[in-house]
Amino acid sequence: MEELVVAAAILAFGLILLTAEAFFPGGYLLIPGGVLVIVGVFGLADRDDLFTWVTAAVAIVAAVPVTAGTVYLYKRLGAPVPPSTTVSESLIGKDGVVTAEVTPGNIRGKVRIGSDTWSANSDSPIPVGTEVTVVSSEGVHVHVAPKKG
Repeated sequence: MEELVVAAAILAFGLILLTAEAFFPGGYLLIPGGVLVIVGVFGLADRDDLFTWVTAAVAIVAAVPVTAGTVYLYKRLGAPVPPSTTVSESLIGKDGVVTAEVTPGNIRGKVRIGSDTWSANSDSPIPVGTEVTVVSSEGVHVHVAPKKG
């Protein structure tokens, strides 16, 4: 009877870990959860060997494919996506809004173009809130002019 309770508890704990992983992915709870489920099922099927070295062997043998499967699954689910980058030259001709005053001769000014904020300079002072157009780029900075029309 004691073996049945222990095996059921091991199985239940493994299922709890698998459920936790399903709701909060990324904790690698699939590995211990999977091994515990396998050990719990083994314990229910063969209660006489639950407290012997056989259970440890089952856990070790189960850990290898469960770990490999988990790593494979996470690689498939979280395949790396190259980060999106914006080349400053691609901004030429785009419109934006000044978020920090843009003045000639420095790059302290800030311009929001789309969802990105860029350091900016200009030929004349441009106050905050003014719509501007990018006329050129210099590395990671843009040169802007007030929007015409």
